[in-house]
Amino acid sequence: MKKVLIPTKLDRVAADILTKHGGYEVVQDSQTPLTDLIKAHPDTYAIIVRSEKITAEIQDELKNLKVIVRAGAGYDNIDCKHARKNKIDVMNTPGANSNGVAEEVIALILADARHIVQADISTRAGKWEKKKLMGRELTGKTVGIVGLGHIGRLVAKHLKGFDNRIMGYDPLISSDRVRDMGIEPSTLEEIFAQADYITLHVPLMDATRGLVSEKLIALMKQGATIINCARYGIVDEDALRSVKQEKQLRYLNDVYPKDAEGDKPNADIADIMMPHLGANTFEANFNAAKRAAEELIDLDEKGDLACIVNRDIPAGLERSYSELAYTLANLIRQISGPLPVKLLETSFYGALNPYGKWLLVSILAGLWQDFDPFNDVKAAMKFLEDNGIRYSNREIAEDKGYGNSITLDITVERPDKSLKRYSVRGTVTEGVQTVSRIDEFDRLYFEPKGVTLFCLYDDRPGVIATIARRLADAGINIEDMRNPHNVKTHRSLAVFRLNKVLSPSLVADIKDAVKADSVVTTNV
Repeated sequence: MKKVLIPTKLDRVAADILTKHGGYEVVQDSQTPLTDLIKAHPDTYAIIVRSEKITAEIQDELKNLKVIVRAGAGYDNIDCKHARKNKIDVMNTPGANSNGVAEEVIALILADARHIVQADISTRAGKWEKKKLMGRELTGKTVGIVGLGHIGRLVAKHLKGFDNRIMGYDPLISSDRVRDMGIEPSTLEEIFAQADYITLHVPLMDATRGLVSEKLIALMKQGATIINCARYGIVDEDALRSVKQEKQLRYLNDVYPKDAEGDKPNADIADIMMPHLGANTFEANFNAAKRAAEELIDLDEKGDLACIVNRDIPAGLERSYSELAYTLANLIRQISGPLPVKLLETSFYGALNPYGKWLLVSILAGLWQDFDPFNDVKAAMKFLEDNGIRYSNREIAEDKGYGNSITLDITVERPDKSLKRYSVRGTVTEGVQTVSRIDEFDRLYFEPKGVTLFCLYDDRPGVIATIARRLADAGINIEDMRNPHNVKTHRSLAVFRLNKVLSPSLVADIKDAVKADSVVTTNV
């Protein structure tokens, strides 16, 4: 039995899942001080935390510790470098809290625009200050979203009913993709000069520290509002402080240097302050707890490394792109089936180009389950040589405008000795992986997760309806779909993300019913 320590107020679903699994002994205790728990349970194998700090000292004290799971997205409360030095995997649960944060943004905007906090205090005191509390309407305003990952896109989705003009900035997403989201692609300067509300959804790193600078703040409209539910340090608060009163700017804030009691350095400029409540919902707590338990089990049983955030990676390369390389390889392998690979070709665009050799390791791990993802480049090249697989990393044409993306092609040998080529391209935005092309079908933009059905067929009316009916009859729900058509080949590709695994007989039935060239299911 592996002991799992949960020293935090986390939904019981994590403990329930691990206990039901049978391979874990779970100790969940949010009342006893962490230092006392560490001493009482020196045999701890894994620890699941929220905001508790897991320092180098704590890690050194737990001699059997192998995994730390952060039930949430940010993991700056964990000494990840020391964990890697001690061969301890650190994982997080990205996306589990996204909707809670997105809804908090809307709540803050409305609370400020209609003076909800002041009105409640005033009315409880017996006052009647209607004239003083004249508000503003959100409808029709321009909203700028900085960062279009999980949370930024959900904010845009939630704003649809307010008939806003929505501007968006994210250097990792193509303009076409941003337009497909119903968002107007914009520069930072355009957002800060034109938006009535600017909401921030970027991680804190060297490139984003002080991102909202004196220069950008100077561009802001009179009476405009900044909402920061992302990370402390993104806004140059001294620059904001110097012009806030003159320009009548508003600042709605939920982030601080420390999540703890005490004076806050931005109390004088924040019009509404929240104690980091974005993810503080029952639903987000449940989702994060559930995913934390599932990720731990998947790591132990399947060797699933997708959510490990402290793997050794070269300086300058974001971890999410190594995860993308693995996912694209895993996807193309499931589409091609277990046929011998004769040729592997890669293209690494944008800032990824210098890291092609390192990313090759993640690609091989995705293509072959028995290839250790912690191998080095020399081991990767030897693996290819030993298996008679030719490898080509192609020169790239930067004028194609693919941004930071990966193209992966494999050529397999079929039983009749003929060769078949498969190709995928993908990118990533703040950890959200996106497949943009499969073979000749471009502009797909789907997230490769869960059960997916791919159906290739000669284009004609009625095919989608037939597939949908077969799925409905089997009690399977369609969660997302894409259906691109290629005018040159007169073929179409139907891509369905589903809530259940399909039986082989249903796959065969669908292929026969629509006379498809191929029907393939994947589970990434």
